[in-house]
Amino acid sequence: MQATLPKYTRFTIIELLTIFAIACVPLFLKFPYRVNIFLSWEGAYRLSQGQVPFKDYGSPLGYGFWLMPALCFKLFGPQLISLVKAQVILNILSGLAFRCILKSLDVRPGIRALSVIVFVLSYSFFNFWPWYNQTVIVYELVAICFLLRFILRVDRLRWAFLALSALFVFLTIFTKQDGGGLTLLLCLALLAYDTLQQGRWLNIPVFLGMLAVIAAVFIVPLLPHFAYWYNHGQAPHNSRLSVADLIGEFFGGSQWIKFYGLLAVLLLIPHLRHFQRFWNNRKLMLFTLLTFGILVEAAIFQVTSYTPPDNNIFFHSFAFAFIFSLLLPLLEVRTESWKIFSLNAILVLLWWSGVYWRYTDRILSRFLPAEGEGNGIVTSATGENVVSRRNYMLEFDSTDVPTSEWIFSSLPEFKNIYMPASTVHGMERFLALPVLKEKGAAVKVLNMTELTPLAHAVPYQLERGGDIPLWYHLGVAMFNRQLEAYKTKVRNNNYDVVLYEYAPHNNNFYPFALQDELKKDYQLVDTFLAPRRPTNAVIEVYLPKK
Repeated sequence: MQATLPKYTRFTIIELLTIFAIACVPLFLKFPYRVNIFLSWEGAYRLSQGQVPFKDYGSPLGYGFWLMPALCFKLFGPQLISLVKAQVILNILSGLAFRCILKSLDVRPGIRALSVIVFVLSYSFFNFWPWYNQTVIVYELVAICFLLRFILRVDRLRWAFLALSALFVFLTIFTKQDGGGLTLLLCLALLAYDTLQQGRWLNIPVFLGMLAVIAAVFIVPLLPHFAYWYNHGQAPHNSRLSVADLIGEFFGGSQWIKFYGLLAVLLLIPHLRHFQRFWNNRKLMLFTLLTFGILVEAAIFQVTSYTPPDNNIFFHSFAFAFIFSLLLPLLEVRTESWKIFSLNAILVLLWWSGVYWRYTDRILSRFLPAEGEGNGIVTSATGENVVSRRNYMLEFDSTDVPTSEWIFSSLPEFKNIYMPASTVHGMERFLALPVLKEKGAAVKVLNMTELTPLAHAVPYQLERGGDIPLWYHLGVAMFNRQLEAYKTKVRNNNYDVVLYEYAPHNNNFYPFALQDELKKDYQLVDTFLAPRRPTNAVIEVYLPKK
């Protein structure tokens, strides 16, 4: 007889294959230069070079976001593609943490496997690059995974899980303040239920004590500049928390969040009729608190962390798991039946087809071109003008360079990354500047652009000091004090070369006032396109006036 795997083992294999296989897809792709990825690169590069945040440079965030990218720089080198490898690891970590949460709550294997598929498709699959708004959620999932292990265990090892949860809660706060604060509140809510239901009155004080000790270990060595840079709403930082924006976004949008909330409440009504029994059903109560907590967090996160616009969609998988866990038993659906599971998996794939269709469409479009393809005036085989959904509006922006015309650079730091030809050739002209060869490692370069990997390609020494910002967005990551310091350095011809990115559509993404100062004291010797999409920003190269 041929041996067969146990039914539940098969679901485990499906979950793990889904998590690992989908996470590894980016390793086989090539990418256009991603907007804002310069920030991920420079923070990771500085950390990997042994620089100390808040002493060698300043940042309105803690450095939790850059830990995994810095590790990958150490392992694979400071190439942009190493950031993709860091995100692969983070995607695997988030998938395993989500699965851990569902296992702790005894979600049935069939529903759990479907939920993992939803999580991977709806949240982690298209996150190819590390970004702090996503990394903070990864740390949150790990923190909740460890916290549930603490709450639901009865042996002494449970305290180790509480310490690990406190560590990752701190990393969330040290990655992004809004996501970190919401993670802390959610964990406290879960602990509060456990305290009230079990009478474990030391849990919350011990958890907060562990969190305080961990925070002190990380923060005390970074004083005194940490208090100035870290954004906790004090001047010169501005708070993004607006009650009016929260109310407006919730009632004016948030359709999925409200739909899930309504459906969850309806499915909970039979349980609420027997509240004492519901209250003592620990795993169901924890699942309920967690799901509604995630929905509330997503509603707030979409306002306080508004870029990219879909960074809060981690809630889909939690709502799906919760709703299916309540709904399918009522319908007497055998979730572990392979026929039922296969049908549900197909429906889930259809539901989230938009995630993977964009990549499939690129392949199919080569063989099945759409009518009116070209986004311009197109005529049919009979000579008639063709108007379609692709070209009913004409685009007259002659400066835009579509990604189909982008090319690769020969620089190893930009391996497998394509950019506008103007950007690639502009970097080549920059690297050929005589001053770079004349001064070698002693050359002083101010690089206020998105091409931060040039620091390793030249190479040149990055400026260091407690008042040096990690990036130059005025009012976000640098402030008037730093701007005045840079204006003074420009007046004094402190730099041998200045690269300045002029992005007129972005509010002081690089301070406009510094460009005005450069025009007075330096000479413009070259311009080329910045690696943005659309290509509506230029990089200017300045040398001191002779």
